[in-house]
Amino acid sequence: MADVGTAEVERITPEEARRKVQSGQALLVCGYEDEDKCNRMKLEGAITLRQLSEMPPAAARDRELIFYCA
Repeated sequence: MADVGTAEVERITPEEARRKVQSGQALLVCGYEDEDKCNRMKLEGAITLRQLSEMPPAAARDRELIFYCA
């Protein structure tokens, strides 16, 4: 994975993230590679990195990806 500096990452509020996920505009993705850690910290409507990688490319192409971690 490429190293992305924080200057390139757009931060949004939890309320905005929830609105986008609930409206279908975005996918909420747990940013941890450790599946167990993701499952312990999973937010409503979120998927894991593994689940994202297993999706057909077209499934996520039309939606914004919102990553979260603690």
